[in-house]
Amino acid sequence: MRIGILKGNGIGPEIIAATQQVLSATGRTFEWVDIPIANEAIALHGHPLPQQTVDALKAVGVAIKGPLIVDKLQGRLTCIHRDGTEHTYPSLNNAIRRELALFVNPRPIRGMGTISGRHNSLDMVIMREITEDVYIGWEHQIGDIAAEAIKLTTRIAAERVARFSFEFARKNGRRRVTCVHKANVLNYTDGLFLRCCRKVALEFPDIAFDDCMIDAACYHVVKDPARFDVICTSNQYGDIFSDLGAGLIGSLGLAPGANIGADVAVFEASHGAAPDIAGQGIANPIALILSGALLLRHVGLAEDALRVEKAVRHIVITGCMLTPDLGGISTTQQITDAICAEIISTS
Repeated sequence: MRIGILKGNGIGPEIIAATQQVLSATGRTFEWVDIPIANEAIALHGHPLPQQTVDALKAVGVAIKGPLIVDKLQGRLTCIHRDGTEHTYPSLNNAIRRELALFVNPRPIRGMGTISGRHNSLDMVIMREITEDVYIGWEHQIGDIAAEAIKLTTRIAAERVARFSFEFARKNGRRRVTCVHKANVLNYTDGLFLRCCRKVALEFPDIAFDDCMIDAACYHVVKDPARFDVICTSNQYGDIFSDLGAGLIGSLGLAPGANIGADVAVFEASHGAAPDIAGQGIANPIALILSGALLLRHVGLAEDALRVEKAVRHIVITGCMLTPDLGGISTTQQITDAICAEIISTS
């Protein structure tokens, strides 16, 4: 199997290497295809996301991406296509998703023993729509006195992510889909998103459906970890709510993620590049390793994915090997080796 490798910035190369080592421990043979991005791509092609990178990602179909540094108050970039057309995006991450027509960002949040405290029982999957909402970056200055951003919601995008959420719930034995929104204030945009979710819900009578406003959802997920199962929500809410969920289970270092499209899928951790600890050998690789497990499941290797997930959970729950963000003193390599050993011992 060919898997694209995007090393990213900061701790990206370190946790990418760890993920490759763990996936290889399953006994599968992978062809790792290095694909330049960010600084590496700039050095080769003069652009952080050149068409050569986009074409390579489309050719492999699945890829693992390390985190990318996104500077505050900047980061917009323009991608120029082979036909001469161009598009400007608010960030490199956004550009990757939209150049590859990726439309949903699943982010599983699952408690892991005492690390997660009273949220040990938390087990939800946030389905974040990633093609629109304010995160598409349609904004402009109004002189030097104001700035304005456009919040876009379309029926086609809302119904697509809703249908993906319900199909995921049905396929994975999940009991409920909850639409998270703010339709009591944003009657047109979030109202359309909610109406689309309600419409799609009628196609899945075997899956329960409800809705919850984003502020109330933040309250409920803290007070009642069992309240949610599958969350279907828009771009901005999904990004913020998933970080809250990761904090509740103990660390962003435990939160995997994926970006799924019709033909391409890119798997990534939910956390950032952490340049302050890059090169020190103490980065937590678990989120990206779990993202690698999502990749295995995506390509039909569910048993191997389960082996990886069980090994990770065993290492974290027993507390025998933890990186500093989880309260331990282990190195990236030590926890990687421990996970690999656990996979091999249970094969």
